[in-house]
Amino acid sequence: MNSREQQLNAFNRLLDIMDDLRAKCPWDQKQTFETLRHLTIEETYELGDAILNNDVNEIKKELGDLLLHIVFYSKIGSETNDFDIADVAHEICEKLIFRHPHIYGDVTVEDEEEVKQNWEKLKLKEGKKSVLEGVPKSLPALVKATRIQDKVKGVGFDWEEPHQVWDKVQEELEELQQEVEKNEIDKIESEFGDVLFSLINYARFLKINPEDALERTNKKFIKRFQYLEKKASEIGKALSEMTLAEMDVFWNEAKKL
Repeated sequence: MNSREQQLNAFNRLLDIMDDLRAKCPWDQKQTFETLRHLTIEETYELGDAILNNDVNEIKKELGDLLLHIVFYSKIGSETNDFDIADVAHEICEKLIFRHPHIYGDVTVEDEEEVKQNWEKLKLKEGKKSVLEGVPKSLPALVKATRIQDKVKGVGFDWEEPHQVWDKVQEELEELQQEVEKNEIDKIESEFGDVLFSLINYARFLKINPEDALERTNKKFIKRFQYLEKKASEIGKALSEMTLAEMDVFWNEAKKL
């Protein structure tokens, strides 16, 4: 591993390159906070893919892309004298010190759960009126639901036992079925949302990440379906020409693989 001095030298090199790009590259010169935003989101998802694939080399590359974006935003901020990379670093340092009184102060904690509860309480002391203020509005709904539940748990708003959450899932499923029988689309959608929300809550009690769980299922389905497509091609048939029973044979083969 590189020494602290080598790490700082590497970061300085990146800052120098960013200065060069902003001064000389026509594409880099045109970028703004707004034009970079969607690219940053895309890079974050690419990092997420690399993590799910457990591809350490790809994780390293994607972290580099994200680090470039942080440096890029900071460079743009420095051009209007609003902030620079030092301000960004100091801001997070001060936040971390304030939110870790069990490290930098005289507070004692028993476990990780108490750390999380103190974290949310300290955020309210910083002036936030709601523990939910920190949940980005543009988050995908599934991720947003997870973050909402994490945050309200931090101030004690939570179920006590997993079986209570599972009972809630069953209750929401029954309510969904009732609305399905009535065939009122708006109410069906509402109840379906309640089912998803309760399942996400149950996932938290099982200590699994629902987004990761669903993505694993997505990948599994894609792999099996592509096996089905390959086998269909080998026998010279289009999927649209096959019966469900014929497709099921290859699907079960894929499951065994």
